[in-house]
Amino acid sequence: MMLTKQAYLTCLKFFWNGILLSCILLPAGFIGTVFATDNFNSRWRLHGFIAQGLIDVDHSNYVNDDGASSARLTEIGINASYQLSRDFRLTGQAVYLNGGNRYHEGARLDYLLLDWSAYSTENTLVNLYFGRFKNNHWLYSNIRDVPQARPSIILPQSVYFDGFRDIAEGGEGLSVKVNYSDDSRGDFDFNFSTGTSDISKAQTQIILSDFASGRIKHDHDVQASLYWRPLYSSWRFGLALLDSDFTYHNGDNDAFLDADIVLQRAFLNALYQGEFWELSTELLQDRFVFDDFYFPGFHQDNKGQGMFLQARYKAGNRLTFLGRYETFYINKDDKNGSKLERASQGAIPAYFGYQNSFTLGVSYDLLANVRLEFEHHWFEGTARLTPVVLPDARANSREHWNLWALQLMYWF
Repeated sequence: MMLTKQAYLTCLKFFWNGILLSCILLPAGFIGTVFATDNFNSRWRLHGFIAQGLIDVDHSNYVNDDGASSARLTEIGINASYQLSRDFRLTGQAVYLNGGNRYHEGARLDYLLLDWSAYSTENTLVNLYFGRFKNNHWLYSNIRDVPQARPSIILPQSVYFDGFRDIAEGGEGLSVKVNYSDDSRGDFDFNFSTGTSDISKAQTQIILSDFASGRIKHDHDVQASLYWRPLYSSWRFGLALLDSDFTYHNGDNDAFLDADIVLQRAFLNALYQGEFWELSTELLQDRFVFDDFYFPGFHQDNKGQGMFLQARYKAGNRLTFLGRYETFYINKDDKNGSKLERASQGAIPAYFGYQNSFTLGVSYDLLANVRLEFEHHWFEGTARLTPVVLPDARANSREHWNLWALQLMYWF
């Protein structure tokens, strides 16, 4: 089979990135092994990962605008912790990401916090986190930043929308986690957090459009969640709530006006972890309120819905298969997108009102800390593509589109 010039250059870039990043992290991996030993007296812990892949998307600008195969599937991360005393610990993680149009390329600080074990008894543990904390509220929110911990390369976009990745990863403020074990009722986890995230100009344009010269500011965010694992059960059930406010401050020669944005979300989820099977589901309803922006007095108040059903089967210690179905509607009262198309006078096709997908994947552990993962997605609709506020109908001219991704990951 003959490779096109573009495919050849993409493969060459993939292998070059892998060699270059391995040269950077392999020495760090040796250092991390030294720090991460089970030495009781060691206060330091250092871990990291590198993941490099190939991704190809047909008839969509999910990764790039030309639809060519791309090596823009890079994740590098270093996380460390230092035990200050019995009750206090410092921990943080810095990452470099290159995901194309999914989020802005570059380094960022996922979290950097002081962990205080404030209260501990035989049945209860209370931790307070100060600084830039992690989001512990959704089913996969606390592992979405670590490639080898995620169930798939691309998480279900119905809930874990890539365009909001940095905003949803955590916030700067205070987080509280309470673990309680009851001998008759099981284990309970309660989480509460309040804080905001900085949104870069690059990410503002990814969310809104290149015509936005201003910045989105995250003004307010409160989240709470409760999880319950019944006694001796392989199931875990959760409920999470979010209330968040944003403002848009327009810039010079901006196509848009100042705006107020409200995002409210409610989640229900369930997770089953057995010897061979892992089953999970998450249901989402959100409320998205948008005032002004397009013109003075503009008002939009939509209630969206999303969900996914996922199954993973462990065929031995190294091989795992994945299957997933998901669906998402921007407006639960306009599931076919017809109202959206009429409101835009045909500029935004109806298929931007929903996004359904089916995914098959497989992963194989080549070594204890090296994994190769492959997955294929079949999509119907484009509701979970960026930009969100001003969709790009020209770059996304098909209702049906496909995606495949291959990623090699190493961690220490």
